[in-house]
Amino acid sequence: MRLVSWNVNGLRAVVKKGFEDSVLDLDADAICLQETKLQEGQIDLDLPGYLQFWSYAEKKGYSGTAIFTRREPLRALHGLGVSELDTEGRIVALEFPEFWLVDVYTPNAQDGLARIDHRMAWDDAFRDFCKGLEAGVIPAGVPVQAQGAGEGHVCVAELPRTGVDEIAHPKPVVMCGDFNVAHEEIDLKNPKTNRGNAGFSDEERGKFTDLLDAGFVDTFRTLHPDLEGAYSWWSYRFNARKNNAGWRIDYFLVSEALRASVEDAAIHNEVFGSDHCPVSLEVDFHC
Repeated sequence: MRLVSWNVNGLRAVVKKGFEDSVLDLDADAICLQETKLQEGQIDLDLPGYLQFWSYAEKKGYSGTAIFTRREPLRALHGLGVSELDTEGRIVALEFPEFWLVDVYTPNAQDGLARIDHRMAWDDAFRDFCKGLEAGVIPAGVPVQAQGAGEGHVCVAELPRTGVDEIAHPKPVVMCGDFNVAHEEIDLKNPKTNRGNAGFSDEERGKFTDLLDAGFVDTFRTLHPDLEGAYSWWSYRFNARKNNAGWRIDYFLVSEALRASVEDAAIHNEVFGSDHCPVSLEVDFHC
């Protein structure tokens, strides 16, 4: 399967910049979006062959995630199961026979690390969520779409919720999205001057290390351990993209069990339309 992740920073704006053509060019089996910034029914995309699954923030024009997939999933989850963390539409998780695909838009710690406590709580809950899916544990109280229950712009608040002690078959996890952290100094242009800032604080980097230590693999860095200048986000200021003064904060991580199945991981900095570019993963679930 070929999987793509892209923080579009406002999907309605990116559609005006050729989003649908970019989807065709990327030719993915599943495309995971972050920061869609819309509510149900606010956009009508022409994406033949793709089923659509959306999560929305309660706040209008904010956050939001979506997955477009050529394969019908067994079910779709729209949250972590933690009420105080599930108001911003930051998760879509699709279960397929071979694996879970988890699309995440991690909260930004904000200037001065004003939201660092919320961010730390999120990182812990997200890690537990993904490890639970690996083990076949479904969190309770999460809006869920069962297979055959429809797709597209569904009002998440009207969906049924997962029950207590609900289980699934244990299977590996592929997670992707904007994790809002550059893990190591190689992952951003100016590590010395950004040390301690949001996205490169010791706290955020430590939580990402904890995620890897829990049994997940950073696919791009595993395949390209020493590649410098490989970034997925650039500020709109100071000609940052032209000068490639960027950060790698968009990732594909996989369960350790899938390490040998990863065939390619790439950053598509030739694709414009957002301050992020798409990243991709190719994985063979039958090897």
